[in-house]
Amino acid sequence: MSSHTVVKPSLCFGQVVIGPAGSGKTTYCRGMQEFLTSLGRKVVVVNMDPANETLPYSCAVNISELVTLDDVMESMKLGPNGGLLYCMEYVEANLDWLQNKLKEHSDCYFLFDCPGQVELYTHQSSVKNIFSQLAKWNFRLTSVHLVDSHYCADPAKFISVLCTSLSTMLHVELPHVNILSKMDLIEQYGKLAFNLDFYTEVMDLTYLLDHLAADPFFKKFHRLNEKLAEVIQDYSLVSFVPLNVQDRESMIQVLRTVDKANGYCFGDLEERNLQAMMSAAVGADFQFDSTLGVQERYVETSGKTLEEEMMDL
Repeated sequence: MSSHTVVKPSLCFGQVVIGPAGSGKTTYCRGMQEFLTSLGRKVVVVNMDPANETLPYSCAVNISELVTLDDVMESMKLGPNGGLLYCMEYVEANLDWLQNKLKEHSDCYFLFDCPGQVELYTHQSSVKNIFSQLAKWNFRLTSVHLVDSHYCADPAKFISVLCTSLSTMLHVELPHVNILSKMDLIEQYGKLAFNLDFYTEVMDLTYLLDHLAADPFFKKFHRLNEKLAEVIQDYSLVSFVPLNVQDRESMIQVLRTVDKANGYCFGDLEERNLQAMMSAAVGADFQFDSTLGVQERYVETSGKTLEEEMMDL
């Protein structure tokens, strides 16, 4: 009998960076590219945003070579939102172009810089289908969902962000990491109602509802906010990792969480010791250390602990 050698298809690891416009996706991709390069990884950034004209990073694959938002708006007489939806549908219909471009970098780690239109990740299916096809091409991806940390300063906006994050997680159907970006600027947004870990761990939202009820405008929406909070807590899926792109320790914590989610830390692409693999397996330490490190940098204006704030309520 002749023996046949089975060649396993190679895996490609990476991140799809999503989130609302202005949340810091492009800045994150640039910072993560530089950070990963310093660690010795071969990194490729893929610009998936047809409206992104100025790229601050070195881009190996640019979707604007296939379709641009300006061209679509002019030729199809569409606005920016409808034009962007059309662009992503066009990309979905021409995935062979994307596949050929990606094949040129099969031995690299990928960062996909995606558009900032929220409905692409909560309602429309083109981006989801593109991600699904990438998985069929042996890409092991983590969805990195960036949210501006200033939403923590407004309880109503924070509940809205939680709903958007949950909807995105359920719709995109990828291993998911939610990021609170721009943590270095959080002090500029005013005093937080609770300590930072309340927001990163999404603790008992009833305390947040009580805080909202103190506002005359939101008091009449208490029942609605209560039901939204119940949905978020019933799923119990949403939590956040705080990030300051300029802080190396913060980037390390985010990268460890992402590598754990997509399985990169258990692969054979790099030399890894047992301690590194075990530290990646124990995810709770990442969240705690990351939150603690950022909280030590966060200047508390209230001077109270989370327990004291809750007692006041």
